Amino acid sequence: MRTVQPLWRSPRVSMLVAAHDVGGLIRLAREDLEWRQADLGKRIGCSASTVSRLEQRGSHTDLQLLKQAALKVGMPTNVLVEALGLSRPATTRVTAVGPRVEEDPMRRRTLLAAAGLAAPVGLLSGMDSALASMPDPTGSPVPLDHRLAAGHAAFDSGHNDQLLRALPGLLADSHDGARRSRSNLAYARLSSAYSLASQVLVKVGRHDQARLTADRATVYAELSDSPLAAAAAARELSIVLRHQDQPAAAQRHILEAVSRVEATGLKTDAQASAYAQMLCTTSYTAAVAGDRQQATAMIREASRAARDLPVEPPAGRLFPVTPASVDLYAVSVHWALGDAGAALEAGRGLRAGQFKTAERRGRMHTDLARAWWQWGKPEQTAAELLSAARVSPSEVRDRPSIRRITAEIYARHPQTTGVRELAASVGLRAD
Repeated sequence: MRTVQPLWRSPRVSMLVAAHDVGGLIRLAREDLEWRQADLGKRIGCSASTVSRLEQRGSHTDLQLLKQAALKVGMPTNVLVEALGLSRPATTRVTAVGPRVEEDPMRRRTLLAAAGLAAPVGLLSGMDSALASMPDPTGSPVPLDHRLAAGHAAFDSGHNDQLLRALPGLLADSHDGARRSRSNLAYARLSSAYSLASQVLVKVGRHDQARLTADRATVYAELSDSPLAAAAAARELSIVLRHQDQPAAAQRHILEAVSRVEATGLKTDAQASAYAQMLCTTSYTAAVAGDRQQATAMIREASRAARDLPVEPPAGRLFPVTPASVDLYAVSVHWALGDAGAALEAGRGLRAGQFKTAERRGRMHTDLARAWWQWGKPEQTAAELLSAARVSPSEVRDRPSIRRITAEIYARHPQTTGVRELAASVGLRAD
């Protein structure tokens, strides 16, 4: 068999790299190896037709499979990075930001005031612009690790506007760092920045942009060779897929991530935390898909995996999972399965003091509110939502699903105790 190494210094490769034609590079290397598409497919676990699509569509197809194919044909990492356009900030067309029109008559009668419409439109437009054409590096003297930590702290505190304002510069500087060093650590930082962007974009309901950032987080995590960075990116992509009504793809993606984390041997608390978090996400994804058996089995396994973890994880842990956070996931799992009674029973022992961040404390209240609302209990629903608004206003104001419940309870039960105070706290008003 001929070596393909000389191929990567050829003018034809340079042309394909300049055109960002990863599929063409894979095809060129495969043919140089004298492999058929079926031969490559057998080596990466797919059909010849899938390889054909991979070669034709390149970076517009499954990025993980693309990387596997590139590695199998001997493509050097630096060539893959250049061909994917990762050596400089990517340019991508994104969906324009604009308010969605609600068609439901009841919701048309009850609107959120402009000031309360999730994150300010200007900040979302700034994110769109950065994703379409990354800005120049900021030149900030603050180390990237410190700024990433500050970004996570903003998210945990429910300061979504603050995070959205900082993200374009953080992404630009992370790209610049990765371009300069091309080290595993730099790619892990860049993946973490995109995962953080995906988290906040999901939170405010911008799922198209979240899919883009989650995809990029996945690519950079693969380049970093960090199992934990890959797990974080996989979790974010799975969550986005779930929100885009692709539960089967979300489940498949997160199960692959679970297997990779489990393969580490779970020798450290950080690895065990990642494993427990992946199981929680798997469980909820299965519940959304209506797979009761899988959902309940996975949340039980998550509870077992988390039982020896500290109740207060150390600062900076990528997956700060605790036994209480697994119980909170159980509330969501049973709610998604349509069993409000089991959801409330799972959350019976939860207390705000068990959660370190405002975002998690707010999430506890909103998850319990969803269960009470599912059970048809407006007063308890309003009480939990009001508690959420007090500890983390963005949990009620910024999340579309929770805004909908708030609007519905205000429209249907305006005289219920706490409802008017809740409406006022998030800027809700009647026409």
